[in-house]
Parts: sequence; C-alpha cells; structure tokens
Amino acid sequence: MWALPGTVLGRSGWPPTMSQRLHWHWNYWWQAHLLDSLVDAQLRQPTQERAQLINRFITTVHRRNFGSWVNDYYDDIAWLGLALQRVRQLQLSTVDEPIEAIGARLHEGWTQDLGGGIWWRRGDSFKNTPANGPAAIFHARKGDQQRAGAMTQWLTETLVDPETGLVWDGVRADTGEVVKHIFSYCQGVYLGACLEQSRWDDAARTIRAVEKHMAPEGILPGSEGGDGGLFSAIAARYLALAAKNLPRAEAETAKGIVQKSAEACWNGAAQEKTGPLFSAYWDRSAPNPPGKAERDLSVQIGGWMLLEAAATL
Repeated sequence: MWALPGTVLGRSGWPPTMSQRLHWHWNYWWQAHLLDSLVDAQLRQPTQERAQLINRFITTVHRRNFGSWVNDYYDDIAWLGLALQRVRQLQLSTVDEPIEAIGARLHEGWTQDLGGGIWWRRGDSFKNTPANGPAAIFHARKGDQQRAGAMTQWLTETLVDPETGLVWDGVRADTGEVVKHIFSYCQGVYLGACLEQSRWDDAARTIRAVEKHMAPEGILPGSEGGDGGLFSAIAARYLALAAKNLPRAEAETAKGIVQKSAEACWNGAAQEKTGPLFSAYWDRSAPNPPGKAERDLSVQIGGWMLLEAAATL
C-alpha cells in the first residue's frame, strides 16, 4: 500500500483501476471480511507464511485507516472486531488494543431511542440489524452477555417478522418507519447472535425462514456486486456454525443450504489463469468475459467465505 514496505491489502477490483491500486476508496468492511477469510484458511491449513500475512494485513488496515481502528459506522467496526477476536484466539497478533477500542465505540452507540439498540452510524437516526447483529456477536464473544442479550432481544422484538420469521433491515427513529427490506446477511447476523447466546428456538426459526423464503432451491441468493457481494456469504458463515452447534433438527437444514450453495458456487466458477473467479449468483455460471459484479473484491471474498464455511462441515 502506497509503496510502504511490508504492507498488504485486498484490491477492491480486478483488474484493479489506478484508484483501486492506490486504495483511494477505503472499503473498510470488505477488508474486515478478507481478514476473516484469511483466518478461516489458517484454521483449515495453517502456514507460517499466512500467519505473517495476517499480521502484516492488520497493521496495514490501521495505517490505511489513518492510525485509527474505528470509523463512524458501527457495523463496519463490529466486523473488524469479530475478525480480530478470531486472530487473538489463534495468537497470530497482539490485538487487545483494537478490540478494546472497538468494544468501547460499540458501547457508545447504544441508546434508549426506539427501545434500545445501536445506531447504524454515529449521528444517524437509523437503527438496523446489520449493526446490532454483529455487535451482539462481538459482545457475546467478549464476555459481555448483558449487552449482547439486550441487543438480541431488541432485534427479536423490533425487527423479526412474526409471520415469516425473517429479520427486517431496520427502523427509523425520526419517523418510526420499520424498513422491511429482506437481506440474507440480516438473517445471518441475527442467527449468529442467537447461537452465541443459546437462543436455540430463535435460531431454528431463522433457519426455517431462510430455507422457505430465501433459499427454496437450497442455494442462497446472489447480488449485483458492491456490498451485496458479501451478504449471502455472511449468512453461510453462521448457517455453518448452526449446523455444528444447534441442538435442533434445523442444524441439518443449515448444513444442506451451505453445502448445496458451495457446490453450485464452485461448479459455476470461471477458471482464470490466477485461479477461480466466482459468480455473483451462485445458482448460475460466472459470465465470460466476467461481469462488473464478478470483478468486485466483495463477490470474490463471498465465494471464498462460502467455501471455507462448507469446508468446516
């Protein structure tokens, strides 16, 4: 990065534009998921080279973020926090300082507006699942069960559709409007929060809802790239955790969705000289030549994350 020795980040596009080579636009949360996927690979097949890469990567994130571990988006920093917690478990880097900084910032976001929860970003009037879900997982893994439980209960009472069991996007404090958009990653992070706190019935309900409404053919939905390239991969990560940890029949359902999605993703990938190029839609083959979505780092991390999730099963 910026010709600094020993630095490394993922480029946001392929082939990269000059702006992407310079990391001019900072996709903080894409990089957090790239770190998470590097940890997945290290758990599956540990190497000293990758361990060193992870350590360099974390240092570079801090440099590119201008010497800070946090930004104004509570969902972004929760994702980095989750990846760093896993890095600490593997003792790959000294990350106590960023984990504490992220934890403090996430605590700051909680207010009693709308009955609780944290904002999507600082100074905003929107509270949503993408922020509260990963933050609840982070707090639970950090040992703060009180805050994790309060967040998950707020999500359950405020943003779970009582008819379908799907998790809505968010709610606006200024108007009280519930934004009922349905995204696969909202299901994933809510499921993850429930798993961390042994809320087995809520987790099982979510898996049934995903199977019925989002993956009727057993394959998670795709997107047109951008941030959406990560959405279903996030769902797959927590479905895989449910498959291993949920003491309910729905564990097999979760396993089936992850495995079928992964098989479709792999079989539909284009084989480029540098390796597989995953389709933005796992139920169809990657276009030739690659489309705009397939050129996004988010889509390629998403395919990688899905395959790592399946490998754990």
